[in-house]
Amino acid sequence: MQKHVKIVFLVMALAALVAAPLVLANSAEAGSLEEAINAAAKGTEEGQIDTTGAKGYLGIPGGPQLNPIIGLLWAIWVGWIFSTVGAFGGIMAGVGHMTIYGLGSYAKTFKSSAPALNKFITDSIRVSNQWLVGLSALVSSFNYHRQKRLVPALGLFLGAGALFATLLVVFTTAGKIKFSQYQGWFGLCVFVIGGFMIYEMTPKGQASKKGAQAAAKAFEETIKGKGKIEDQGVKTVKWSLAKTEISFFGQTFTFSPVWAFVGGFFISAIASFLGIGGGFLYVPFLTSVVGLPMFVVAGTSALSVLIGMIFAIFNFMVLKGVMVHWSLIGMELIGIFIGSMIGPRTGKYIPAKVLKGIFIALAIFIGLRYTLRGFFGISII
Repeated sequence: MQKHVKIVFLVMALAALVAAPLVLANSAEAGSLEEAINAAAKGTEEGQIDTTGAKGYLGIPGGPQLNPIIGLLWAIWVGWIFSTVGAFGGIMAGVGHMTIYGLGSYAKTFKSSAPALNKFITDSIRVSNQWLVGLSALVSSFNYHRQKRLVPALGLFLGAGALFATLLVVFTTAGKIKFSQYQGWFGLCVFVIGGFMIYEMTPKGQASKKGAQAAAKAFEETIKGKGKIEDQGVKTVKWSLAKTEISFFGQTFTFSPVWAFVGGFFISAIASFLGIGGGFLYVPFLTSVVGLPMFVVAGTSALSVLIGMIFAIFNFMVLKGVMVHWSLIGMELIGIFIGSMIGPRTGKYIPAKVLKGIFIALAIFIGLRYTLRGFFGISII
């Protein structure tokens, strides 16, 4: 009975957190957008507001008309990749909003003619990414917890650092970042992480990961033998603020909750600036610094991201009045749920090296493309 009561209260708390931005942000966001539109030049040329055109993205006259079906299909992919790898959800959501839907190119047209609108659309893209990642992280955390492939204490301490980081980032960057700056830094961070993950695949990078490799091998053998992974899943052996010890498939791992909090702060600060979940930073942090096997990293990263996204969305929408295109977000959230339910069920059949290979390939391509486009105006593919 107590367990059911806790679940009910948890669901109610999450519902309240989700509803708050919807209820409290409306007046502030409408006023800010209206001011940005009024300040923009009117006409039919690039960088102008076509007042005779149909309302499109964010209700802007003449704005892009978004196809919700494309949003649904892309979101299924976003949900799958995040729930499988524990990262790249926000990055792929960003690719969808910036490139697939063309919102990046649209924002750039207002760089000189209407800088306030350019920055407003940039912030909207950031928060839209966070909505998608937030739901995927929620569904993934639940699924991985059931499979005992999540380290709750570590995820919570990483996520706690996000509370302070998101407040700092929101109040220092909201309404101040041009789209080209956002795109360039977005790409550069992704590219650097891709390079770091390549190093991890080398013999030198693998030398310090014997425990994680042994646990991953035991996990894969259990899956092949159709055994129950829950029986050897994550167990907390010892807990303290100085040092926490867990076991997973016969291997023991330790971490410091205090350093997890510090790591979560810096990771969340970067992630909030980019408008993503931070999984692409949590994953290398958990595999390289903490030394966890990839099969535990995805779930732990998801929990950390979930906490960070709750704070970030609330801060951006309620405290700063940023808005999103609800008809698109609604359809995308359906896709995210579908993809996030599939990911944990298919990911356990994919070897750890393949998961990292997917991560690296995406990081190099996306990182290089957006770095060149944002900072130098060079377009590839």
